[in-house]
Amino acid sequence: MDASIYMAMRNAGTEPGHRQRPAGETGRRILRLARPHRKRMAWFLATSTLGAVLTVVTPLLAGRATDAITTGAPLSVLGVVAGLIAAAAVAEAALGLVTRWLSANLGEGLIHQLRTTVFDHVQRMPVAFFTRTRTGALVSRLNSDVLGAQRAFSDTLAGVVSNLVTLLLTLGVMLAISWQVTVLAALLLPAFLLPARLMGRRLAALERAAADHNAAMSTRMTERFSAPGATLIKLFGRPAQESAEFADRAERVRAIGVRSAMLQWVFVTALILASSLAVALVYGVGGGFALAGALSAGQVVSLAMLLTRLYQPLTALAGARMEIMTVLVSFERVFEVLDLEPAIRDRPDAREVPDGPLDVEFDRVSFAYPTADQVSLASLEEVATLDTRGGEQVLHDVSFTAPAGRMVALVGSSGAGKSTVAQLVARLYDASSGAVRIGGVDVRDLTADSVHRAVGFVTQDGHLLHDTVAANLRIGAPDATGAQLWEALRRARLDEMVASLPDGLDTVVGERGYRLSGGERQRLTIARVLLAKPRIVVLDEATASLDTTSEAAVQAALAEALEGRTAIVIAHRLTTVRDADEILVLEHGRIIERGAHHSLLELGGRYRALSAT
Repeated sequence: MDASIYMAMRNAGTEPGHRQRPAGETGRRILRLARPHRKRMAWFLATSTLGAVLTVVTPLLAGRATDAITTGAPLSVLGVVAGLIAAAAVAEAALGLVTRWLSANLGEGLIHQLRTTVFDHVQRMPVAFFTRTRTGALVSRLNSDVLGAQRAFSDTLAGVVSNLVTLLLTLGVMLAISWQVTVLAALLLPAFLLPARLMGRRLAALERAAADHNAAMSTRMTERFSAPGATLIKLFGRPAQESAEFADRAERVRAIGVRSAMLQWVFVTALILASSLAVALVYGVGGGFALAGALSAGQVVSLAMLLTRLYQPLTALAGARMEIMTVLVSFERVFEVLDLEPAIRDRPDAREVPDGPLDVEFDRVSFAYPTADQVSLASLEEVATLDTRGGEQVLHDVSFTAPAGRMVALVGSSGAGKSTVAQLVARLYDASSGAVRIGGVDVRDLTADSVHRAVGFVTQDGHLLHDTVAANLRIGAPDATGAQLWEALRRARLDEMVASLPDGLDTVVGERGYRLSGGERQRLTIARVLLAKPRIVVLDEATASLDTTSEAAVQAALAEALEGRTAIVIAHRLTTVRDADEILVLEHGRIIERGAHHSLLELGGRYRALSAT
């Protein structure tokens, strides 16, 4: 047996990276989650109960038919009984259809609720969460695990309710017919209960192991099938090694699947065998009672049919234990993500960003990035334990003001804290101490959405979605007209290029915009900012990776974007910040120099050294 499978079976629910919860706690959370669906659930339980009642009626009617035949009753009596059996069968089928429709609605309603809840929650997570998390593992939670959780309502709940009612009714009727035969048949019950307890745990462990391996494969495909990932693999000549590693992971999933299938087959076969032995016992013992005159032939037939109806729900309920264990695994994996606290939360009295021109003020701001255990899960990073590093301050007592309509530039060595300042302005994080103010108001007293609308951000990579030019532009202004899109493209010096594309605004730019050049991607992101019309613009190394020709075009577009707006510009090439109203030199998270371009050169300090490189 594969070592990973063996360990999964030995340590069900305790693999590295998972936070195991008591089943009772998970169950209570599931009930709270299902509360909005309680009316539909009540109808579902009612139809399931009625359908279970009908399953007991047919064996009783079959017994009556047998007695009618053996006693020579009139044909009309037999016809009535046969008609009642047919009516019960039709009613049972109709109720089964209604019950299935209700359970499907419950399951789909739950999956919609879970997916939207997890998606909304993940969107509120800090950037550090996404920089640590493997995308494939996260997507797996939204797909495979949410679908697994859906089974609790669309399949498992339906089976448990109807089978439990069937079991109780059948047992009651059998006891009423002959308690002696019923007790003898019940002696085989341990054959059901013991395997269910043993194999339920093993299958749950296998389910979790399979989910982890599938998430890992999804992550590998997401990374390797992207344009930069595929290029990297090809450049270093690793396709064969990558295929071998993927095949190894797929082999583990295959082995787990075979093991799970065999466990289920052995379990079900054992239950069927026990059921067949019990039926033989009924005919043997019940037949003896019938020959002695204690039971009629019809009662023996009813007992035999009821016994099959008894062991069928027993088999299903025993299997339901295994299904519930695997469903709990899915719910636990979903709840793990929901239990992560978003770093940015609006206060109850949060208000919108003030109207009019906006200044930006940093008042003795210090900041440390959150540690891994605050923003991530080991299971999402696919590591045994989270990285314990982090929490060190990267900004120390930073104070400056960017007046409304003016430009402040940030320069310094790599890792000095420039991008951190930009992220605090856009409220991607909140300051650890001190205050960041926009329009004189602490950003923590403002709604995050209004801050994001007020602050436009242009990054170095110019990220675009795998969608059309128009769709990428409308991220900044969803209601923008075609004319407004073309005007933004014109101001970004990109209208002629887009007009030359085969489908114009409807041209798909490819994943991360890789069908466009670096300069074109950057100008498209600038056009997006122009459409959004933010009052503050943050440029984080917006021209660092461009050639001279592309940089000139982007600089012209940036001039349009910055006109009349408060600007915070981070630049590696100091030629782009010469005209800034104030230049701040950061080193090791502290402002060590500030002033205009010429005055800083005359100072002969760090800025002059940077300008010489």
